Amino acid sequence: MEPNSISLPSPAAGTSRELSYIRFGKTGTGPKAYIQASLHADELPGMLVAHHLRNQLIELEQQGKLLGEVILVPSANPIGLANTLLGTSQGRFDLRTGQNFNRLFHNLSESVLARVKSQLSADPISNQQLIRAAIRACLSEQSAVDELSAQRLALMRLAADADVVLDLHCDCESVLHVYTGTPLWPRVAPLAGLLNAHVALLETNSGDDPFDEACSRIWWDIAALVGDEFPIPMACLAVTVELRGFTDVNHSLAERDATAMIDYLRLQGIVAGPLTQDVPTACEPTPLAGCMPIAAPSAGLVVYLRELGEVVKAGDPLIDLIDPVSGSVQQLLSPVDGVYFARENRRYVPPGTRLSKVAGREAVRRGSLLSA
Repeated sequence: MEPNSISLPSPAAGTSRELSYIRFGKTGTGPKAYIQASLHADELPGMLVAHHLRNQLIELEQQGKLLGEVILVPSANPIGLANTLLGTSQGRFDLRTGQNFNRLFHNLSESVLARVKSQLSADPISNQQLIRAAIRACLSEQSAVDELSAQRLALMRLAADADVVLDLHCDCESVLHVYTGTPLWPRVAPLAGLLNAHVALLETNSGDDPFDEACSRIWWDIAALVGDEFPIPMACLAVTVELRGFTDVNHSLAERDATAMIDYLRLQGIVAGPLTQDVPTACEPTPLAGCMPIAAPSAGLVVYLRELGEVVKAGDPLIDLIDPVSGSVQQLLSPVDGVYFARENRRYVPPGTRLSKVAGREAVRRGSLLSA
């Protein structure tokens, strides 16, 4: 176990912050996994999972069972972790810029292709090595002046050449679900099964460049740009894992999730030894463009009518939105058939608030597919 830290540019005279990470195993000895928690700094279930991962990885390293390298970032957002407004943690948005901490990561696809195009060949392994070297070179040439840009760049430098990238988040209230790239699903499905994910949302370009996509889309973007001329492997299995809701912070769940992730690293040849469980069949994946939000048409008191994880039909009542002054009740219905998997945790909301999400099977949305 090798603890490390990266200093971030000071946002104000006399202050400083650093991004801490832990390296297990040895660089260059085998495949690489990268796992980070709480990029949205107020989403804490992943931070506890990282604690249990640390303990398991220490033991595995001592037993000589790490076949490659694992980078663990237990708290991926020191800026957001310090964001508190009127006594409430504000870990999703940077208070200085208003930017979402999990958006606007640099899309390297065209820059990397420009470096490697003349060297690509019929050998997919050689192409993989070329592209990884180009990713590292592109990131090494970038610089950042402000703290937020430096944090994004530091995270990308740690992760972008990894074989497996797990970005641990949570929703307000939800069942466990995952986001990943459509081309990656056949190899990500075992992770979804091991974690007992209720929903898997697939896309190739969700908009706004979230972290997982910035790491993995390089590979399918380049594959699309070169066509059938050269074989390009999908060499970065990047997944956003939504570890249920804000308050699902307990040792039982976290230890189980950490063990499932270690089992997945075993499947990917990063950890030696037998799995602790048979791999369950994964849920049926659905397109991110089929994930339908339900927004509050007016301010009101929120009463949920169905349980998370239920399969619902279009037209099923999901929410009563009550005006406490007039006594009027608006019943909000499911817009599609699908799995009712996430909802807002506040019970009084202003108009426009996204209250719930249903994962439908048909891709019907266009444009940016992520929430603010």
